[in-house]
Amino acid sequence: MNPSESEAHAPSCMDPHDSEALSLDEAVARIRSSITPVPGTETLDLRSALGRVLAQNVVSAVDVPPHTNSAMDGYALSGADLPQDRPRSYAVIGTAWAGRPFTGTVDPGQCVRIMTGAPLPPGCDTVVIQEHVTREGDSATLGPDNKAGQHVRPAGEDISAGDIALAEGTLLRSAHLGLIASLGVGEVRVRRLPVIAFFSTGDELRGIGETLADGQIYDSNRYSLFGMLRRMGLPVLDMGVIRDRREDVEQAFLDASQVADAIITSGGVSVGEADFVTDTLARVGSVDFWKIAMKPGRPVAFGRVGDALFFGLPGNPVSVMATFYQVVQPALHSLMGLDRTDPPILIRAICETGLRKKAGRLEFQRGILSRGADGQYVVRGTDHQGAGVLRSMAEANCFIVLPIDQEKVPAGSTVTVQPFAGLV
Repeated sequence: MNPSESEAHAPSCMDPHDSEALSLDEAVARIRSSITPVPGTETLDLRSALGRVLAQNVVSAVDVPPHTNSAMDGYALSGADLPQDRPRSYAVIGTAWAGRPFTGTVDPGQCVRIMTGAPLPPGCDTVVIQEHVTREGDSATLGPDNKAGQHVRPAGEDISAGDIALAEGTLLRSAHLGLIASLGVGEVRVRRLPVIAFFSTGDELRGIGETLADGQIYDSNRYSLFGMLRRMGLPVLDMGVIRDRREDVEQAFLDASQVADAIITSGGVSVGEADFVTDTLARVGSVDFWKIAMKPGRPVAFGRVGDALFFGLPGNPVSVMATFYQVVQPALHSLMGLDRTDPPILIRAICETGLRKKAGRLEFQRGILSRGADGQYVVRGTDHQGAGVLRSMAEANCFIVLPIDQEKVPAGSTVTVQPFAGLV
């Protein structure tokens, strides 16, 4: 196939600048604005709902805590009866435990030994911590340096009956499960998980266990994609390796669109004669864009095949992972119905190694982040930064994020770092 005029003038993925490429922020915003969460919900028991997205608000039917209680171990009494100018002794008339409250009447000159979480006895509104009390038998001496209402948790302080405890669109994490359990709720309604189909394209790719001929390599991208998708808790369909034939790629697109909510491919989105994923997408679906001003990973196709989202990622292994985390993962969160996505964690660190960079693209170089002897964050680039060197991702624990207009980075410069923790 002879390249078309547009192909002949299309920029290489190695070119530093492409005026037609979207910025990363533009691409992510464009994708997320076009996504509607997958339809369908299901009801799950609380433990099975970890990592799922709420399909409706969780409304509390009770106050949390259900009663005014002590925030500390100490002695409960009326704040109006606290000593004013000098220490004063009180009669200790009982003990209040969490789950076993004191039910008697506390009169002036009296107090009750109280444990953390125990309901305050009638007539009491203040707790003096045990470290500030001298106890002798049934007598407790309190000093004047206390305030009415201290060390008390009012009923409903955490959540009041009728409050929305968690909003629809919340991704349920460990603390959320505990919060829901504190309401006495054992089941929640969550959104259906989107099904993701993925495959690689390329005549040079072979599966594990096959013998390699000259020019052939083992397909690693499907394993990286599997790991990234399963870490998100998503059901996946691995469709294997599709050969570089238009009819095969087209059929794979159509097959995947019938069973999946999103399709992810690797390879075939550049400008070479065998790179016809984008052309095929335009024929059987629609193409929104296919270039982003980032490195690694400029050629990223986004569109639709039928009702399924489509993400065409580059073939280089590092590019696949970088574009997945920066482009695809936020989109899949939207597809899951996640109402709010936490922004990526970015920190500043001293770069111990010099970094090569040309202006023109936002770059995600692989780095190893640590703390120096002075507690300052320091980072160094991995030895090899090539988009095909997957070892650089395996060794790294962060991306070193270099702005579009950034050029080479001298050793000792301060750089922005995106830790893998919470991202990968």
